[in-house]
Order: sequence, then C-alpha cells, then structure tokens
Amino acid sequence: MREPNDILLRQLAAKLDTDQAMLSKMEHGEHSFKREHIDVLAKVFKQSKKGLLTMWLADKILKIVKSEKFTKEALKLAIENV
Repeated sequence: MREPNDILLRQLAAKLDTDQAMLSKMEHGEHSFKREHIDVLAKVFKQSKKGLLTMWLADKILKIVKSEKFTKEALKLAIENV
C-alpha cells in the first residue's frame, strides 16, 4: 500500500516508530507487523481497521499452521469453537 500512495519507507517507518530496515523486512514478509501497527496503517492509508486486522490475524494463523498435516481440520475445529 505504501508505494501506490507515494509514501517513502522512511516516512512510514517514522509513523510506525520503527526503523527502515525493519519496515522493509515487514513489507517483504520476513518479519511480522505488530498489532499496534495496524491502527497506524489504517489511519495512514484510510483503510478499514477491521479489514486490516482480519488480514493481519489471518497471516499470523497461516504462518503457524501452513506446514502442518491437518491444517484444514484444525482450522475447522477452531472455527466451530470460536
């Protein structure tokens, strides 16, 4: 979202209170955004906080379960118990 909105890496890093190297890693999926970053990102990019939180949480879940053998079954069970 940053580049299409003409926001420099250093500008967004400052808003997120992180350094440019860490933000670059987050953008490339090498490091995860923190929960508190989502509020800032929603404001900066005028996006739905709910939508960004949903994507953030889904990404966290997938990183944990994607290599497991019974992922679909486990997710189905989890959904039934939410």
